[in-house]
Amino acid sequence: MEDGTPAVHVTRRNHDAARRVLDRAVREGEAPGILAEVRDGDGHWFGTAGVADTRTGRARGHEDRFRIGSITKTFTATVVLQLVGEGQLALEDTVERWLPGVLTGNGHDGNTITVRQLLDHTSGVFSYTHDQPALSRQESYTPEELVEIAVSHPAGFPAGTGWAYSNTNYVLAGMIVEHVTGRMLADEITDRLARPLDLTGTGLPLGADPTLPGPHSSHYTKLFSPDPNATVHDVTELETSPYWAAGGMVSTLADLNRFFAALLAGRLLRPEQQHEMFTMVPTEGWLPGAAYGLGVSRLTLPSGTVVWGMGGALFGSWSYVYGIREGTHMLAVNINADWAAGPWEDPIGIFTDLLEAEFGRSADSGTA
Repeated sequence: MEDGTPAVHVTRRNHDAARRVLDRAVREGEAPGILAEVRDGDGHWFGTAGVADTRTGRARGHEDRFRIGSITKTFTATVVLQLVGEGQLALEDTVERWLPGVLTGNGHDGNTITVRQLLDHTSGVFSYTHDQPALSRQESYTPEELVEIAVSHPAGFPAGTGWAYSNTNYVLAGMIVEHVTGRMLADEITDRLARPLDLTGTGLPLGADPTLPGPHSSHYTKLFSPDPNATVHDVTELETSPYWAAGGMVSTLADLNRFFAALLAGRLLRPEQQHEMFTMVPTEGWLPGAAYGLGVSRLTLPSGTVVWGMGGALFGSWSYVYGIREGTHMLAVNINADWAAGPWEDPIGIFTDLLEAEFGRSADSGTA
């Protein structure tokens, strides 16, 4: 029961409220398909609604792989913090120390920006993904080219004086990992996290490989258009080099729950780095009720319940994985699209309702 089989039993909770959210996500929210897995102590629950493929009507499966977007940042940050714990670098090291001459121009100064500020988004570095025309000029990108796009724009604020979510921060963090170790970030993630935790469906694609390993659902996008009648594109094959250390990974529900359970429980980092990772700073213009640490976030739900984890969106895929601080009760969820309709503006609304159903104050009674 630890992995791989969709037959799931419940030992602690009534998940009827969560099941209703899944059904509504498809019926009212017009999601092609949605998957959710709960791990609560020794009990597992898996639910799904909708389809993996709108052409064939094939159902989504428990072992489906999907692109996890910014949840990649948690893996990248964990590798960085393991290196810190080993004494190979320090959170107060500057970017310039490890990447000389890379971060400069338009108010960007690698001499004043630290590794910590990259990981908690207080660096002020412009996010290259805000320049979509620049990301449409070629088929694939190197990390250096992504940083070049960023520094062609003004920095948002002097380092340490504000907060702004920037994918460039994590591209730089990934570059630092590779400089410190002399190895590819993908290999560090595999050897340090995926292999020890038996995350068999998890990895960072190499280079410009656009394929999504099977089994998987099709990924559908409206290119984040708010128009309900926008054209739907199949982006199951997607060149993800523009996202890399910031958002390029692939995983599964079971793998995400296992990784975050281990992380929250303190099994992946030494105590000092664990404390650093979960020291939160206020966010601006990001998720409602959120604070941000080093690659992880804390959400305060509308009911007042607090959960910890990360979310991620990429064209055709939107995911959340959150749980209680000890990691003993986790929820991972994925929609194979990047839109929502009906009562929700986007999948975040669906996920918030699902988190309330599972963790909210009335969840134990099944009335959420």
